[in-house]
Amino acid sequence: MLKKRLIATLLVRDRLIVQSFGFKKYLPIGRPRFPIEFVVRWDVDEIVLLDMSASKRGTGPDEAVLEMLSQYCYVPLTVGGGIRDVDEVRRTIRAGADKVCVNTHAMARPPLITEIATVFGSQCVVVSIDCKRENSGEYQVYTDSGSRPSGKSPVEWATECADRGAGEIFLNSIDRDGSREGYDTALIGAVANAVKIPVIACGGVGHFKHFAAGIVEAGASAVAAANIFHHVEHSTIFAKAHMLASGVDVRLDSVAKYRGREFDDDGRLLMLSAERLDDIEANHLSRADG
Repeated sequence: MLKKRLIATLLVRDRLIVQSFGFKKYLPIGRPRFPIEFVVRWDVDEIVLLDMSASKRGTGPDEAVLEMLSQYCYVPLTVGGGIRDVDEVRRTIRAGADKVCVNTHAMARPPLITEIATVFGSQCVVVSIDCKRENSGEYQVYTDSGSRPSGKSPVEWATECADRGAGEIFLNSIDRDGSREGYDTALIGAVANAVKIPVIACGGVGHFKHFAAGIVEAGASAVAAANIFHHVEHSTIFAKAHMLASGVDVRLDSVAKYRGREFDDDGRLLMLSAERLDDIEANHLSRADG
């Protein structure tokens, strides 16, 4: 069985990393290089980098920024923002991306998904789906940074994307974005059960325990977040420690210590004595041998 993935989402707006709140408010964090170095160093499995200014510029992702960032990125890098044709995909990959993420232009012209998959393979195509729950209780897909309703349900659109050759779905809840309430597990579960390709859950993480819920409760193949990874030292290590404690099979860095960690109610690491850590590790090894 494939291990579950932890993915860091980095939002770039006017060449700065930002935190997003409900797709409406954006808090600037700083230049992109340092967050990239941080999450790579601390054991994230992949990075999704979304250039939010690309559509406003009428271009694809900023190639100069991407070329600079790719020098510091040693994990698979998915890049999105304003991609509208195969030529822009080719430029984005040459600048350092491993995969591309399409959203608004894929909805406007669905054959784009097949065109990219035909040239570069399905593994290269990630379709980002931004969803909002309407007053009726039904979910609807929105495009143009969550501002334009599409008239399609996430299950309907995800199924079409998979049929057209998408390799993964990056599923984001607009309602949960920046809320710290956890993933919308009903939304994720509906889409994950409808398609056979991996679904990446995003939107709403406010506690490290939320990552495991996206996989165990909702059935996602990978979990992603943005805001929680900013300003929190070793936050990706904490995230994987929580996932491991919940029974999620994740890749583990050989240097970091994950097992036996204990956390307070806010998800912060509790300091344990060396003797306590030795006891926990010994108990774990004993169970593994048995």
